[in-house]
Amino acid sequence: MILPDQHHAGSHLSKPKPWYAQLYVQVLIAITAGVLLGHFAPDTGEAMKPIGDGFIKLVKMIIAPVIFLTIVTGIAGMRDLGAVGRVAGKAFAYFLFFSTLALIVGLIVANVIRPGAGLNIDPATLDAGKIADYAAKAHETTLTGFLLGVIPDTFLSALTQGNILQTLFVAILFGIGLGMIGERGDRVLTALEDLSLAVFKVVAILMRAAPVGAFGAMAFTIGKYGVGTLANLAALVGTFYLTSLLFVLVVLGTVSWLAGFSILRLIAYLKAELLLVLGTSSSESALPSLMEKMERAGCPKSIVGLVVPTGYSFNLDGTNIYMTLAALFIAQACNVDLSLGQQLLLLGVAMLSSKGAAGVTGAGFITLAATLSIVPDVPVAGMALILGVDRFMSECRSLTNFIGNAVATVVVSRWEGRLDREQFSLALSGHSARIDEMPATAVPAE
Repeated sequence: MILPDQHHAGSHLSKPKPWYAQLYVQVLIAITAGVLLGHFAPDTGEAMKPIGDGFIKLVKMIIAPVIFLTIVTGIAGMRDLGAVGRVAGKAFAYFLFFSTLALIVGLIVANVIRPGAGLNIDPATLDAGKIADYAAKAHETTLTGFLLGVIPDTFLSALTQGNILQTLFVAILFGIGLGMIGERGDRVLTALEDLSLAVFKVVAILMRAAPVGAFGAMAFTIGKYGVGTLANLAALVGTFYLTSLLFVLVVLGTVSWLAGFSILRLIAYLKAELLLVLGTSSSESALPSLMEKMERAGCPKSIVGLVVPTGYSFNLDGTNIYMTLAALFIAQACNVDLSLGQQLLLLGVAMLSSKGAAGVTGAGFITLAATLSIVPDVPVAGMALILGVDRFMSECRSLTNFIGNAVATVVVSRWEGRLDREQFSLALSGHSARIDEMPATAVPAE
């Protein structure tokens, strides 16, 4: 078996599939069909919700085994526990810097463009009942509760309850333990590597249903909320999309350039996964595929296993931009003039609450409620203003989060000097290695 950070010289290139057989083309067609159905037959579009939900459940079903196997085999295979700590330290330093930068970017854009100015909303007229559930969940989400929530009730419950952080915690512990027993753990390690082949083959099978899932999710969204919903809060939605686009192209683009690759080529390499995220509004739907593709692109299994799952909880660039931008939008709409000190307080609270709500369904909206509750001048009921378009902004949040984690994986791999540059260039140029020359967890391109 050739490990992902080893040389891939002389690898044979797979023959490209016809355009209609490419996964990203099928997903794009499905999204278009979903938009048309939702627009012209809204009731039928709404009825498609179980199809989208079913696909996301299928993918979530396989996420825990993928994370567990990837991390355990990666850490145990390294045998150097110091290297594991070093990789984790670099990853968290990266996450903290760019997550904070995303919050600052959202704050600056909100102050410059002021998308909520002129709405003159009276907070007393807002329906706080609409966001009561989110506010209640935000109240329950504390830093202490988050830290205790990382520890599962039992070793196996981490793999059965679908909590990414609990799975990560157990996998790291088991990987370290397996690595510490040396040669006696080789048989277990080999068995887990073989098992990972079967699990990633299941991922490949599930990805064949991606177009159906994207169709159902998009048909429901357009059918329930309507394309015209965007017109009410076009300023906020447009500002958020533009800010996220600039963050990806300028900030992450600069990081990519400094690391020696093009952000546009990386986006093109991940186009099928990005379209799936767009269709389902969930970055989790493409998590297993992202891990497999980053390995195929020459990033070591151990680094992929640590950076991608932790990034899904701690490197949420899109969510962070949304939080400060939406918070100031609500303040501006309700004619609440926040001082610089209050805005910095908002920034500090958002830094903590964005980590506290990790792994919670609807985390962006719940985190916003938790943040606003700390700054009493901004009415939490003001969240009712953006509830209608939050579903549309969640797609942009997910896309930005996804791209940010892909960039982080490449950058940390390069910092460690373990990025296979030849294989990385081949992958970004549209070529893939044969399956017998791929990493143990890789599967052929769909």
